[in-house]
Amino acid sequence: MTIDMTAPAGRRALRPVSGGSRILAPDLARGAMLLLIALANATGVFLASVPGVDTTPHGPERLWNVVLFLFVHARALPLFAVMFGYGLVQFARRQDAAGLPPGAVRALLVRRNAWLFAFGLAHGVLLYSGDVLGAYGLIGIAFTLLLLRRGDRVHRLAPAYLVFAGGYLLVLAALVLHRLATGAGGTVGVPTSDFPSVTETSYLAALTARATEWPATVLSMLPMILFIWVGAWAARRRLLDEPAKHRRLLRRGAAVGLTVAVLGGLPMGLLAGGFLHVDAGTAGYVKMLYETAGFFGGLGYACLFGLLALRVSAWPTGTRRHLPVTALAALGRRSLSGYLVQSVAWLVLASPFALALGDHLGSPTFVAAGSAALVWLGTLVGAYLMHLRSRRGPAEVLLRRLAYGRR
Repeated sequence: MTIDMTAPAGRRALRPVSGGSRILAPDLARGAMLLLIALANATGVFLASVPGVDTTPHGPERLWNVVLFLFVHARALPLFAVMFGYGLVQFARRQDAAGLPPGAVRALLVRRNAWLFAFGLAHGVLLYSGDVLGAYGLIGIAFTLLLLRRGDRVHRLAPAYLVFAGGYLLVLAALVLHRLATGAGGTVGVPTSDFPSVTETSYLAALTARATEWPATVLSMLPMILFIWVGAWAARRRLLDEPAKHRRLLRRGAAVGLTVAVLGGLPMGLLAGGFLHVDAGTAGYVKMLYETAGFFGGLGYACLFGLLALRVSAWPTGTRRHLPVTALAALGRRSLSGYLVQSVAWLVLASPFALALGDHLGSPTFVAAGSAALVWLGTLVGAYLMHLRSRRGPAEVLLRRLAYGRR
């Protein structure tokens, strides 16, 4: 955003940041993040479970279950949280550079996140109760008021959380390995929770169910303020703004984060695929291990896209290789619109009172995966076309109008 400095003091109008001032890496990460979110959410909706998984898989479904727990489930949302925290600091930095006083920046961020919470309320009740916008709106308000303007001494506590999480992860891994080594076998399947609203046979009944599910979802996601704080710390260090200066750290982050995510998610994936058999106690530890490892997966993905942006910057301009990167970044700039479009698609494609494709086209697991891929591709093409016409996403335009006013 910029400010019209010709306007009278106190009435200076905010104007959008030009496309050329965007940082590539965060937009790439957000665009790719939407594919992971589509795969996770579509599976949950079509299979009516959290996390989304077929508890009686057959054939290739068993291998796909493993893939989901290694790379998608509990990995997409941490990436979303990290990028949200990164965006909060980017936003404040742009306003500071444009000359807006700190108090005005704080008020603007609080107003923007309050409207984001309102978006989440509408989205969670009308479309999809697994909404993250409501929780992120509340966290954004709290972070703005309590942490945004604090000094480096306070913000150094954010990466310290990585040490705590790493220690907790090692304890969980030791418990799982010990129970597996001592032969704690059993017949318990992968631990899941029911998703009642997606099984209702009328929109009104689903609406009523989502009205009770959404508040619980918001409360369960509030601890993600720790992930958001880590993203804000990364933005203060400009890890994705200036990837060339942080190449070594990004490489280590991508390698370590994704390795931890894969190893930590492997027991859960094998359990979901029917390749591992454990008792109820071990299954609980396996689930906690995969969820904790997911945070490192989110960090690993963010670092990976920082490295990709660095590689893209070295390509000759005007080559065909830039087309998919441009489209992915265009979707990242319109990530709010892309996220909401996905929920409309799940309502139409999966609901019993709509198309209910999971009941008519064979394996619900692969119907969900195919639907997720096609819906994401549709938003990718749509975002690219809007980019060619220099149009912002409709949800971004509405949020901007509500937060900043017509001026």
